[in-house]
Amino acid sequence: MYDYEITPSGAKALLAEGKAKLIDVREPWEYQAAHIEDSILMSMGDVPARAHQELDPDDRLLILCHHGVRSLNVTNWLRQQGFEAAQSIAGGIEAWSTEVDPAIPRY
Repeated sequence: MYDYEITPSGAKALLAEGKAKLIDVREPWEYQAAHIEDSILMSMGDVPARAHQELDPDDRLLILCHHGVRSLNVTNWLRQQGFEAAQSIAGGIEAWSTEVDPAIPRY
């Protein structure tokens, strides 16, 4: 069983190795302002309707938001739905920008 949160650097390593999918649960305007390449935009409010159709419960899913609160809520919900390998990226895209890739705009 994975921890509910993963560090930005831990997430980056998994993504670089192709071992995870990045799900961005922010709103479209936030995604436009700043996003990580190859992330899938699935706004928090859309997750219940889209998760079972578009995501594989066996995949390692890394969930991203602005500061890590929404992503942790979505991770909790996904885990309850059987997505046992879902993890929230601690600190969200804000932490990603400061710790992993300063080219990602902060807002």
